[in-house]
Amino acid sequence: MSETVTRRRAKKVGVVTSDKMDKSVVVRVDRIVRHKTYKRYVKRSARFMAHDETNRCQIGDTVEIIESRPISGNKRWRVFRVVRSVEVAAPAKTAQGE
Repeated sequence: MSETVTRRRAKKVGVVTSDKMDKSVVVRVDRIVRHKTYKRYVKRSARFMAHDETNRCQIGDTVEIIESRPISGNKRWRVFRVVRSVEVAAPAKTAQGE
């Protein structure tokens, strides 16, 4: 009789900062911590490489990533869902020669 142990996987929410790779994105996760000496709150950020199977993430998207097995040398996270997608604006027309 084999019991399967389901492990609770870590989840993080961050912003996509790079999508130049194929099936990979870089996600910046920000957190606020209290400084040990000065007792002020400071912002700390960490970057994670995440696997994006469908290449649906764009720069600026807010995504939720989930911990997974090692996929490559640097990737240990997968994109779980896109929380908020950024709107792609059309390039503004500039008046040239005026």
